[in-house]
Amino acid sequence: MSTMTLTESYWPEDTSVPMLASTTGGLLRSIAAEVPDRVALIEGTADPAARRSWTYAELLAEAEHMARAMLQHFSPGDRIAIWAPNGAEWVILQQAAGLAGLVLVTVNPAYRKYELEYVLRQSETAGIFHAREYRGHDLAAAVAAVRDDLPELRLAVCIDDLDTFTATVDKAAPLPDVQLYDPSQIQYTSGTTGKPKGAVLHHLGVVNASRFVTGGAGVEDGAVWVSAMPMFHIGGSLTEIGTFAHRGTYIVVPAFDPGLMLELFETYRATTSLLVPTMLHAMLEHPDSHTRDVSALTTVMSGASFVPARLVEQTKERFGCRFSIVFGQTELHGVICQTKLTDSAEDQSLTIGSPLPNVEVKIIDPASGDILPIGESGEICARGYQTMLRYHNMPEQSAATMQDDGWLHSGDLGSMDGRGYLKITGRIKDMIIRGGENIYPREIEDLILSHPAVAEVAVVGIHDEKWGELVCAVIRPVDSNDPPGVDALRELCLTHLAKHKAPARWYYVDELPATPTGKIQKFKLRDGIVAGEQSVRQLSEKQNSLLANTKVDS
Repeated sequence: MSTMTLTESYWPEDTSVPMLASTTGGLLRSIAAEVPDRVALIEGTADPAARRSWTYAELLAEAEHMARAMLQHFSPGDRIAIWAPNGAEWVILQQAAGLAGLVLVTVNPAYRKYELEYVLRQSETAGIFHAREYRGHDLAAAVAAVRDDLPELRLAVCIDDLDTFTATVDKAAPLPDVQLYDPSQIQYTSGTTGKPKGAVLHHLGVVNASRFVTGGAGVEDGAVWVSAMPMFHIGGSLTEIGTFAHRGTYIVVPAFDPGLMLELFETYRATTSLLVPTMLHAMLEHPDSHTRDVSALTTVMSGASFVPARLVEQTKERFGCRFSIVFGQTELHGVICQTKLTDSAEDQSLTIGSPLPNVEVKIIDPASGDILPIGESGEICARGYQTMLRYHNMPEQSAATMQDDGWLHSGDLGSMDGRGYLKITGRIKDMIIRGGENIYPREIEDLILSHPAVAEVAVVGIHDEKWGELVCAVIRPVDSNDPPGVDALRELCLTHLAKHKAPARWYYVDELPATPTGKIQKFKLRDGIVAGEQSVRQLSEKQNSLLANTKVDS
């Protein structure tokens, strides 16, 4: 789109960059036909001798074989889940599901039994492919424990047993004709209700949102992308499909490790990576960042939480690369705004860039729905191919988020300048972003309230230089003279929730600030914590200091 000066906070759809009319499976087929012998996928394990790789021809053949095996048990449109850490099998299963017309339900491997059961039940999942264990947690046992209570769940397959699963397949069996707007994935997010909602994403959105954002980052034909972004997250799809869209090599890393990432950058002459601020801090602080040859790296993308200007400059200086900041949400197939590689340091640090092609964006008054003047803060809304189809089996929540005229209400607050550049000013939702992971307070609050010594609780996010935000719990004890101990509350959370959701800091108050209707005013609690007000008291300074440094579990 040519340079323009906006008169109101509305960005019209830029159609100058054409859409690619392709499904995820169609994309893989076309690339395999064009560059069959180019390396498509590498599993970036810590042990170089254990690393496996696939050309595009090999990846397509294996994905089609897996798709035919799946269709012996499922029908197009059925939902299948993957509950596993990153790995080559994750990519193969995802590509196979797309070719088979199945809907992929992504599940965080850090989830515990009751979180898993909720997702599988709500999504009406027919089959699950799972790892045997994850960080000491027996995933196979957890799946076995929930199967009898889930009548829709017909089949569970351990990823270690995929060879057996695919042993008897009719290689001539036809694969379905998958359509552009057929559901591709269900990814779970949340909102004001606190109940996780399954955003139903479609093939056209997954392919093109990935193409446009990687194109905006300067990704070229044959790019080499090293990614430790969780595959269950929208960032996992973006990095994988974005790499394939540019006929590149995708190196999937089982789990983020700064030293391993730097070694992979050097070994495979990586050109691109998406790294949330927490990852960037860890890599810059690692001693290998001064010794590894990362001269092939052309662009680092970042987002998911606030990216400080100092971090942008440190990354560009240390790695000799360009930088791009992205913004979006799952309901919009990932990224809708992005800073340009040529943007000034001020724009890189203070804005989230301008909208991507083929999507409209506006800033509205949340109360009236009117488009706001330039520079005024309001709710960010988007319309176009990037909007999700719906929330699975949640018609009321779908209607509240997506209007009849096609506009999707993001729940994020921002402002737009005359060039169309956006700034984030806050969130209508109370979502906390820690280390790039979305955390939803209501789920944590409900659990903490089950403790007999807790009368009320509010969970809030507080800005942190390293993690983006820290999860903080503010409780009103039943007995203010005998508040519950941090150890007991922490253990409660770790028993039932993934580690990254457990509050890092614990406070107590005699009274939670509330509106006349009884709604807790969380902004007052945040302000009180930041200001160190006497009314907001820490339960244990020593323990909180230790907890704040707990490694993110993603």
